[in-house]
Amino acid sequence: MRPLLQIYILLCLAIILNSCGQTVSSGKAVFQYNEPTGIASLDPAFAKNQSVIWAVHQLYNTLVETDSNLNIVPLIASSWDISEDRTAYTFHLRTDVYFHDNDAFPNGKGRKLTAHDVVYSFSRITDKSVASPGAWIFNNRVDSVHPFIALNDSTFQLTLQRPFSPILGVLSNVYCSIVPREVVQKYGKDFRSHPCGTGPFQFKFWDEGQALVFWKNPHYFEKDGKGNPLPYLDAIKVSFYDSRATEFLQFQQGNIDFINDLDPSFKDEVLTKTGQLKKQWVGKIDLQKHAYLNTEYLGILMKPDPTQSNPLLNKLVRKAINLGFDREKLILYLRNSIGKAANSGFIPAGLPSYNDTLVQGYHYDPIKARQFLEESGYVKTKPPIKLLTIPIYADLAGYIARQLEDIGLNISVEVIPKSLLLEQTAQSKAPFFRASWIADYPDAENYLSVFYSKNPAPPNYTRFNNAAFDALYELAMNTPNDSARFELYRKMDRIIVEEAPLVPLWYDEVIHLVSPSVKGFPANALNWLELRHAKKN
Repeated sequence: MRPLLQIYILLCLAIILNSCGQTVSSGKAVFQYNEPTGIASLDPAFAKNQSVIWAVHQLYNTLVETDSNLNIVPLIASSWDISEDRTAYTFHLRTDVYFHDNDAFPNGKGRKLTAHDVVYSFSRITDKSVASPGAWIFNNRVDSVHPFIALNDSTFQLTLQRPFSPILGVLSNVYCSIVPREVVQKYGKDFRSHPCGTGPFQFKFWDEGQALVFWKNPHYFEKDGKGNPLPYLDAIKVSFYDSRATEFLQFQQGNIDFINDLDPSFKDEVLTKTGQLKKQWVGKIDLQKHAYLNTEYLGILMKPDPTQSNPLLNKLVRKAINLGFDREKLILYLRNSIGKAANSGFIPAGLPSYNDTLVQGYHYDPIKARQFLEESGYVKTKPPIKLLTIPIYADLAGYIARQLEDIGLNISVEVIPKSLLLEQTAQSKAPFFRASWIADYPDAENYLSVFYSKNPAPPNYTRFNNAAFDALYELAMNTPNDSARFELYRKMDRIIVEEAPLVPLWYDEVIHLVSPSVKGFPANALNWLELRHAKKN
């Protein structure tokens, strides 16, 4: 079967994609990108990382979505009502949304999406037999008896256990993509490689590790401001070069239309230290930079271990670490000015509740850091502190460790595989570790939940437990007014700064290198691959 499949792929590429996927003689516009990490599934119930999210986002739709300003706007749901007690959300669905054609449907023609599909899709996420990693988005939030109800074919109702103000943001997550029962049941576990949604592109074929191709959905319901149907592109082709050097070469040759982020080995070749394109690339590459909802940090385990002493349980030591290295220089010299030094709290720049004037974090102050270490008593014995990190962040960890050694800390760096670090942090076996938190949805609650004591690890990897913080968190979830809720968020962030269960490093930034032939492809704060309005010359 594999040789036949390869012949089929080659024929399709030759006819539709013209091998390299440039705009072909027939006028077909094909957008190409590379996925060096591979794609594990095309089932939205398993969209737990960026590579899957990017692909799934092309194939499926959610009830609501976020716009460029991170506002929640209609998509499949044209409007919604919220009950007076804010526990029932009633969504009125569009009636012109159809699933892609599939053999599971009568005559192979995609049928109309209804509220019953929303009930099925959301119930599937919470079904323990499915074991979706996205189950947490509804756990302990939705009603335990009748959380999802189809009032009729075009009206869906979601019922919460108690008010939860960010719920609309949760529903914009790709886990909440709407899938058809017939297709899921037809393919079972193989639905991962036989996807069917309502999105702007439809699945064509996937030779895992070789090529993935989506074609334009001719029945897609969205139109642009002039009434023209979306999307503009005819196809998307994904390659799977695992070498970033090969990826960059393919981009230079015009065989890939954009690169997400830059491998550290190429940063100095393409960017100046201030984060601008070097002269030789101007006109050949469009550089896109945008605030990214991702906070990079060092986590500190706050849970005492009776079998060993931990100097990091002393707040003065934690504060000394926060003051003991220069974030600005780290960003300038090691990241070519990609990102913003995290001199506020945990909430990243880019969210509307972020305010570095109202939430003031830590700046480089070695004198005060040494003072804190003296007051803590640490300098008398200088017990060792080990920082765990993964290979791609080894240089950053080394930079921080060297500066912390200068203020008197006995610190070492241990580089371990990512899988092992995730295992140790989940089991509360990592006293000091490098981590990041990328927004699942655009609300600061998603970040502050990382420190809510009733949450396990994940997300509460530090095992932080603070009664005042918890009370503010619960109050915020019951506060409908955005301005009032944002102030509660900032109060919680100030507690995080004061108690220092983590060391914020930087608020990340999306960086895209884009071919000048591609237009209508702006970066966004969630760093989702948004191709509905993309065009290619």
